[in-house]
Amino acid sequence: MTTTTTSTTASRHDAPVTVLAATAAFGLLLGWATYGLHGMSPLLERATNSVSTWIIWTAAAGALIRTRQFALWGGALMMLTTCTGYYAASALGDTFGAGGLGTAAVWSVAGLAGGPLLGWAGWTVRRGQGDVRAVAGAAIVMVVLGEGLWLGWTLHYWGEAAVFLTVGALLTLLLTVYLARAGVHRYWLCAALAPLSGLAFYLAEDGILNGLLGSL
Repeated sequence: MTTTTTSTTASRHDAPVTVLAATAAFGLLLGWATYGLHGMSPLLERATNSVSTWIIWTAAAGALIRTRQFALWGGALMMLTTCTGYYAASALGDTFGAGGLGTAAVWSVAGLAGGPLLGWAGWTVRRGQGDVRAVAGAAIVMVVLGEGLWLGWTLHYWGEAAVFLTVGALLTLLLTVYLARAGVHRYWLCAALAPLSGLAFYLAEDGILNGLLGSL
C-alpha cells in the first residue's frame, strides 16, 4: 500500500500539466524578479541583466524534470514565460518603450530556439547515458563563457568579463568533476569543448542576436 501510494504521488508530480505549469510559473517569477532587481546594486544589475541568468536556470529546470521530452518542452516554455514575466513587469513599470515589442519578440524567438537545447542539456547531464553527458555539460557552460567574451571583446567591460569567464571556468570544473564521479568515460570532453562552445555562443550573440536587436 505504501509503495502504491508513493508511486501514485510521483506520477502526479510527473504529469505533463504539473511539470509544464510549474516550469511556466517559475519562468514568470524569474522574469518578474529579473526586472525588479535591476539597479539595486552593481552586482545585481549585471547578474540580472544577463543572458546567462535565464539560460542557466533553464538548464537547472531541465535537470529537475524526469523525462527528456518534457525537459525540451519545459526549456522552451520557461524561456518564453521568463520573457513574458520580464516584459510584463516592464510594461507595468512604464519602461516598455516604443521598441519594446520588437525586442520582446526577438528575445522570445531566441528563447524558443535555445530553451530546448538548455533543457535537454540539463536533463542529459543528470539523467543521460554515455559521453553525450559531457557534451551537454559543455553546452551549459557555453552561455557563461560566451557572455564573458561578449562583455570583453564587444563591450570592453573587461572587469565584468573577467568575472563571467572565471565563473564559467569554475562551472566547467564542477561539471567535469561531477561527470567523472558519475562514471562518464570521456568526462574530459566537457572541459575540452567548453571554450569552443563558448566561442560559438559569442559569435551567435554578437553576429546574429545583436544584429537583430540593432535593427529595431
